[in-house]
Amino acid sequence: MRLNFFSILCIGLVFFSCKSLENEKIVSANVDYQSITSDLTIAFGSCNNQNLDNVLWDDVLKNSPSVWIWGGDNVYADTQDMKKLRADYNKLLDVPNYKQLRESVKVLGTWDDHDYGINDGGAEFDAKDQSQQEFLDFFGVSKTDIRRQRKGVYHSEKISTPKGMVNIILLDTRYFRSALIKDKDTKKRYKPNLDTKSTILGDEQWQWLEKELKQSKSDFNLIVSSIQFLSDEHGFEAWGNFPHEVKKLKALIKESKAKGVLLLSGDRHISEFSINSIDGLNYPLIDFTSSGLTHAYSNFKGEPNPYRVGKVVSQISFGLLKFDFKNRTIHMEMRGDNNHILQQLSQRY
Repeated sequence: MRLNFFSILCIGLVFFSCKSLENEKIVSANVDYQSITSDLTIAFGSCNNQNLDNVLWDDVLKNSPSVWIWGGDNVYADTQDMKKLRADYNKLLDVPNYKQLRESVKVLGTWDDHDYGINDGGAEFDAKDQSQQEFLDFFGVSKTDIRRQRKGVYHSEKISTPKGMVNIILLDTRYFRSALIKDKDTKKRYKPNLDTKSTILGDEQWQWLEKELKQSKSDFNLIVSSIQFLSDEHGFEAWGNFPHEVKKLKALIKESKAKGVLLLSGDRHISEFSINSIDGLNYPLIDFTSSGLTHAYSNFKGEPNPYRVGKVVSQISFGLLKFDFKNRTIHMEMRGDNNHILQQLSQRY
């Protein structure tokens, strides 16, 4: 693949130019991170337990995002009881700083397993249709919206500014997902499902996604997946459990010629940057995982991820994206309590 100089710099700085500011960051002497400006700021995060202290909303607000994106596990319900699920959503809606965020910015999102209703759940979940309606109620989706009639919560919205446009593509990795295969041979939880008829997105959603990418005129395209796309060796939930689906999405991203595709993921209770090269794509594919708004994998001891750059952040955090349309650049930040920058990376497309 061909990378421009800025792309090579941004990848190289991960390995060779780390130093400490507020905390450890991915930085480079060639990039003045302190002077970065933004034509559009988007914040995102996942794994938010409504029964724990929600301490990061004031920090999100300090960054004045135009959009907040939920990456899944927006509440922890794990239930087929819709009254309980509704009560859990309402408890989050009553959090003062989250209420302030909802009143000041556009809020979008998808779900993951715990707000879907069952841990590691997929297409087999009996209450998924009822859960979908509660999810849409939580987001205040109109009763006439297409998501009220079709299966799954996948959705897209375009965010326009005077300088450019971002297409936010929110995938549903739960409603259609085929069964996971437990790994009985190793200490990992799951192993790849090699049946090419198995799926994550289902036929209808795949057709929708292909249209979204191939017809996109946006300067940047964010694909929001509740589960990680690039990191695939840890044995937990990931796109890697369905390798033929990984291959299919990589091919679609390349063939669509959609500009500036960036993957956002959650689920893991850690945050990390993963980067991979795709033949025929003239920029690296980045999976920015931001997970753990209220609780994180604080005793994280390590796990394999050949695509990781920088370090794993195993404390509560949220993600921040700053778009520079003129220079075709996204500046990415992981921020923690007291708005501390924990790690950052820039990519020019």
